[in-house]
Amino acid sequence: MKIETKGFRVRPGEKVNLKKWPTVGKPICATKQEYKELLEKHTGQLSELQQLFYASNRYALLLVFQGMDAAGKDGVIRHVMSGVNPQGCEVSSFKQPSAEELEHDFLWRSTQRLPGRGRIGIFNRSYYEEVLAVRVHPELLLHEGLAEELRGDKNIWKQRYRSIVEMEGHLHRNGTRIVKIFLHLSEEEQRRRFLERIDAPEKNWKFSLSDIHERKFWKRYQKAFEDCLRETGTHNAPWFAVPADDKDNARLIVSQIVLDTLGDLKMSYPRTTSKRHLELMAIRKRLLKQ
Repeated sequence: MKIETKGFRVRPGEKVNLKKWPTVGKPICATKQEYKELLEKHTGQLSELQQLFYASNRYALLLVFQGMDAAGKDGVIRHVMSGVNPQGCEVSSFKQPSAEELEHDFLWRSTQRLPGRGRIGIFNRSYYEEVLAVRVHPELLLHEGLAEELRGDKNIWKQRYRSIVEMEGHLHRNGTRIVKIFLHLSEEEQRRRFLERIDAPEKNWKFSLSDIHERKFWKRYQKAFEDCLRETGTHNAPWFAVPADDKDNARLIVSQIVLDTLGDLKMSYPRTTSKRHLELMAIRKRLLKQ
């Protein structure tokens, strides 16, 4: 079964109203067993494509995951990428910037974690926090060491959108393919998941009082996400707004998006030269004699 993902792709420059974007869709699979089998099929295909991706060594792949707290970013990454060889994949989580990171421009710390050719980089949150969390809490700019005229510039967010788009364009021109996933969670589903984290002792560690604090700013976050999706989605670095209330559906949709992205690349295993072929045949004869 191939899942159609075009409907989740945000068109470049499209005005986004998240109230009209679904947080839940029709179940892709009728049963839990069917879901497990399809996800296993997807992870198997990803494993094969990743091996080819690594061997061809022509592109890098950056997967960016954003969403509200409890949107399921960790679960999607864990389940979808479970079949990928860890040697060719690296997950980076971006939390509060360190003192060293604050001494640089807002893109510096994520630039250090960009994947090399043949590798898949996964950002669990990313440089986009600088136009999301920081926009919702502009007082955080005071800690970033910016000159007063820069902090007070009314166009600071547009300038940051421009910096991001230009950076992603540069990466694309140099062989990095970028896919950005916004896990679109409803406020009610977040509340339910928070209660589950409180009620289940093994999930208590996932819950923080700051999570409740941030719920007060739900509308501000939705506005920040709407502007971000509109201003930074491009043909070469698209945003996908994936309904996240149903975790199983979200994982299948994301896995299909990654499969499609890798499948669209022109990849092949390195060809063996005539000289190398003769060397291998000579080695083979020696091994057969042993």
